[in-house]
Amino acid sequence: MSSGNGEPLRIGILGAARIAPPALISPARATGAAQVVAVAARDQTRATAYAIEHAIPIALNSYEDLIDHPEVDAIYNALPPSRHADLTLAALAAGKPVLCEKPFAMNESEARTMVEAAQAQGLVLMEAFHYRYHPLFARVLEICASGEIGAVRRMEAVFTTSIPDTGAELRYDPALGGGALMDLGTYCLHWSRTVAGAEPLAARAESVLSASGVDVSTHAILAFPGGVIAELTCDMAGPVRASLEITGLEGRLKVINPLAPQLGHLIEVVREGGTSRRETASREPTYDFQLRAFVAAVRGEAAPLTGGADAVAQMAAIDAIKAAIAA
Repeated sequence: MSSGNGEPLRIGILGAARIAPPALISPARATGAAQVVAVAARDQTRATAYAIEHAIPIALNSYEDLIDHPEVDAIYNALPPSRHADLTLAALAAGKPVLCEKPFAMNESEARTMVEAAQAQGLVLMEAFHYRYHPLFARVLEICASGEIGAVRRMEAVFTTSIPDTGAELRYDPALGGGALMDLGTYCLHWSRTVAGAEPLAARAESVLSASGVDVSTHAILAFPGGVIAELTCDMAGPVRASLEITGLEGRLKVINPLAPQLGHLIEVVREGGTSRRETASREPTYDFQLRAFVAAVRGEAAPLTGGADAVAQMAAIDAIKAAIAA
């Protein structure tokens, strides 16, 4: 593997995806930790156009050919969730570590199969929760652990934005793993699980469905160990908002834009009695930190924060929310 002596990790992209330029292509150039050497799409014309636009040397019309390509060391699976399991398994079988976009799979069963395959091969399989690698969220966890706001009792996580149903929008296709919960709510859930440091014990949830059957919006209330409650709101027809508010016995912590702090963010701590303070963290893109973490994991330097056990638990919690909606 070319990364062995400090050389950049050579990564191939599955899917000519809109997420790949900010999530991988730009970070690779900014950090020098990796090189994007190949892209595959179902259509050769599309793959070639994407490769030309982003200066990627190899363009293929077969996902399998990219996985097997000798110049590709690792795989970035940027396809819809319905293709995460089968192609990630194929990449692992080919001996290649995978950075897999969120949501990790269609369900817990798929996630468990993927993780077991990675463990059997001794390969890195990391879910692309880029926010988790940024200093902003490390600071959030540090404040919670410090006792400054007291024991955490409640969380409110919100991610809403406008994603119109154009007829071609993949997130309105249930067969592909679309819907607000899978696309937006997965972040709210992961923020809450990470702060709680535990898995939800129970869930209540309700959704508003689109004509295609995916949820346009979902509201869920989760009970965590110790009596901690998390309220999650995700909506594909709402104003742009990403926030996390954590209430403790002695104060509260509000985070504006834990998702992409590079676009602007704020941490506000309010203590009982009315004293408050504000702070900010790095404006370096979350994706730069994520790529460096993936490369470090592949090199055996550090385990990923969003690795196998976390990915399986995340999908189990999504399944539980879906079950609560259906109940």
